Amino acid sequence: MAPDTTIAPFDPTAPLDGTLVLRLGYDGTGFSGFAEQPGQTTVAGEIRRALEVFLRREIDLTCAGRTDAGVHAVGQYVSVPVTEDELAVTHTRWMRAFAALLPHEIAVSEVYHAAPGFSARFDALSRTYTYRIVTGEAAPLLTRAVTWWHRFPLDVEAMDDAARRLLGERDFKSFCKTASAVGKPTHRNVMEVSFARERNLGEECLAFTITGNAFLHSMVRTIVGTLVEVGSHRREPAWVDEVLAACDRAAAGPTAPACGLCFMGVDYPEGALTVCP
Repeated sequence: MAPDTTIAPFDPTAPLDGTLVLRLGYDGTGFSGFAEQPGQTTVAGEIRRALEVFLRREIDLTCAGRTDAGVHAVGQYVSVPVTEDELAVTHTRWMRAFAALLPHEIAVSEVYHAAPGFSARFDALSRTYTYRIVTGEAAPLLTRAVTWWHRFPLDVEAMDDAARRLLGERDFKSFCKTASAVGKPTHRNVMEVSFARERNLGEECLAFTITGNAFLHSMVRTIVGTLVEVGSHRREPAWVDEVLAACDRAAAGPTAPACGLCFMGVDYPEGALTVCP
């Protein structure tokens, strides 16, 4: 007899004794972003399917940050309210289940427990993204899916000057997709920015890393596109001050390609997450 794979409806009145939290990564190339969309293949849709097959019930899924189509992640977090029996599932069993049920483009790297009511989104203190750019006449080969090949040299010192003008609590409306900013708050706090040279699989790239309390739709990619305008000497670093003051998406630079962006990690209050035994 075939096993019963019926999925029970989600019951918001059921006793939920804690929260399951997953740290996961994904190659975003083939996904229509993280958030679920009808008729589209999404990261959240695949995670939901895997969890509902394993738990045999509908779930309530929350993520730390929704990424656009083509954006990657190595440190995305999702949270799911669970029962006492579900909390008793071992780490080994969870990892085996995810390896079997998720597509190879998504990998769970750690399983945690958290208190009832914990939210991967609302309990996050900060999020960190890194954008990687390859410059030069030779196109990247092994890292082409996770970098932007810009070809022309960039003045990193000028870009760093421009990036530091973004630090602090600011209105980032100029760096947000226009439709997403309508009627919504656009102030965010950028805590850290940095540039570094990396060598991955023998290929060099310029890595721009940014940490903030939260990010608007396409904010990091628009910041990168704006910084590249400065690095290409089409604009001066002080131009970024004007872009911020304009509060108008048309004032900023172009949106950088999705392929170069990676969601690197999230910070939570100390002790909020406990590794599943």
